[in-house]
Amino acid sequence: MNIALLGYGKMGKIIEKIAIDRKHEIVLKIDLDNQDELTAENLQKADVAIEFSTPATVLGNIEHCFNAGVPIVVGTTGWYEQLPQIKQQCETGNNSFIYATNFSVGVNIFFHVNKVLAKLMNKQPYYEVQVEEIHHVQKLDAPSGTAITIAEGILENLDAKKQWVNVLTADGGESVNDSTKADDLLIESYRIDSVPGTHTVIYDSEVDTIEFKHTAHNRNGFALGAVLAAEWITDKKGFFSVKDMFDLS
Repeated sequence: MNIALLGYGKMGKIIEKIAIDRKHEIVLKIDLDNQDELTAENLQKADVAIEFSTPATVLGNIEHCFNAGVPIVVGTTGWYEQLPQIKQQCETGNNSFIYATNFSVGVNIFFHVNKVLAKLMNKQPYYEVQVEEIHHVQKLDAPSGTAITIAEGILENLDAKKQWVNVLTADGGESVNDSTKADDLLIESYRIDSVPGTHTVIYDSEVDTIEFKHTAHNRNGFALGAVLAAEWITDKKGFFSVKDMFDLS
């Protein structure tokens, strides 16, 4: 399979290595210094594009792939307010698109179990719940897309919480939020050194604390999941999320 990489930072380089290990070929690498090479002609050399760039460039990259008729895997987060528009463009143009807040197999299992746990805890009103996420200081969005997906899974299944709110601490210190209401689900975001990503759901009561945690040791799991998504979508048409790829029913 021929792959175009849209975004060639740390994640792009790891995706490249994993793709080559899986016998694929990288035929195009686009970063900030060669945007002029992002043309329909160059994209059409690829069977699929994998997009890990920035919230500022992702929409343009998606549009280029739609115009070229090339399936695209999108791992960039921080732009999801535009998701309905992208879905409409994808379906109208008969394109192929899959996105995820996190392509890691382990994280997607975490997402599923998080919903099951929230449904169980909905019957236990004595517990207060919050989400904590820790990432490297270079991460541009907060809360992380993964944390938002976790929070949405809780909100779907826990009657006591109505919306999530976020507090960001950039230096690893104490985060303070005095404005949280009883029906707010707090997401505490920390930006610390080179942490690949740690997400924790905390249920706390007067008698005990339950913690459900996923810790990424490196970015390899995210990258492998993105390559698996590229392999999965090449023969499909339509708008998909990673839930369509992972059968966790």
